[in-house]
Parts: sequence; C-alpha cells; structure tokens
Amino acid sequence: ISTWKTILLQDSASPIMEQLMFFHDHTMMILIIITILVGQMLTSMLFNKFIHRFLLEGQLIEMIWTILPAIILILIALPSLRLLYIMDEINSPMISIKTIGHQWYWSYEYSDYKNLEFDSYMIPTNEMHNFNFRLLDVDNRMTIPFLTQIRMIVTSMDVIHSWTIPSIGIKIDGTPGRLNQISFNINRTGLLYGQCSEICGANHSFMPIVIESISP
Repeated sequence: ISTWKTILLQDSASPIMEQLMFFHDHTMMILIIITILVGQMLTSMLFNKFIHRFLLEGQLIEMIWTILPAIILILIALPSLRLLYIMDEINSPMISIKTIGHQWYWSYEYSDYKNLEFDSYMIPTNEMHNFNFRLLDVDNRMTIPFLTQIRMIVTSMDVIHSWTIPSIGIKIDGTPGRLNQISFNINRTGLLYGQCSEICGANHSFMPIVIESISP
C-alpha cells in the first residue's frame, strides 16, 4: 500500500500492473523531453535580441511541427491500445468470484466449488488492533491463491461503485443491473489494499477492499 512520503506508484503485484508501470515510464519520458525542448525554445526566444523581419513563410518548420506530434501520438497510442486489449482479455480463469457493491460494504460470492458468500465491512476505529490500518482493514478478507488466473464479476445492488486495487492495476465499475468482468493474476503473496473509487454516498470512503493472496 502507499505509505507516508510515497510519491511513486505502489509496488506491482500482477503482470498487468507491471505493464502499466512500463507504459507510465514510457509516457513520462516523452513528456519530459517535450517539456525540456519547449522550455529551451521559450528561454532562447525571451532572452535574445534578434528579430527576423522578413519571415513570410516556413514550409519546413510547418511540416516538422505537424509530422513530429503525429509520430509522438502514435508512440503513445500503440502501447496504450495494446494494454487495453490485454486488460480486457479473459484467459481461461481457474476461479470466478462475484463482487457486489452495497452502501457501504462489499459482498463476495465463490460459486465454482461450493457456494460461499460473505460480507466485508470496514473495521471501526474503536475495534482496531495495533496491526490494523485505519480505514483500510476489513472484518472478512477476499482470499485467493497467487499465480492463479482469477475472473472477477462486479455489480452493484444500489448505486454505482468501483472495485479498485491499485497494486494489481484493477479498477472496474459496479453498476446496478449490469455485470462487468475483468481477469487478473497475482504474482506474490501478501495483503493487497484498495477502496471504492466512485463517489457513492455519505460513507463512500469507508468501504475498503482487502485481498489476501495465499500460496495454494
């Protein structure tokens, strides 16, 4: 999870998040180069005394500032589209879990092997232990094996919610009357924390998500 003084992305716990971090770094490098180039041009224009009084046209510079941004946009769009297709792909899931958003808690249903249902509420501050995280720990965690393909089916019973775990790069809306699905694979054991990421009422910030990734 994010801790104090953390300014970077959370450590990845899934192949999808690793790819998202690579794409973030790729895009940031392009933005830094553009920022330095534009800053240098502005500085040189402001702090020199030269004037070009006979500039009527410049076909070469117009071609450059038309073609170069198009190439840059293509370099950003291609890996972005690749990631979108990877995230939408469902690869032979071993386990399907249904997540239902409520005001203001989550319900989980495991129905592949035996019918298991439970609700997951945030632990109130007055019931917390020293090892609990404030506003992030729950009474019943969603437990899944690592290195296993999981299909998550998300819906809602009342308003729009959003089931989000930053460390695995997952954010999927839970919409009333609609089933949304996403597939992911966790590549390490541990506790993964998330929260509802769609404003859903007075206690929106009090419906955390905790995944316990275990060795099967």
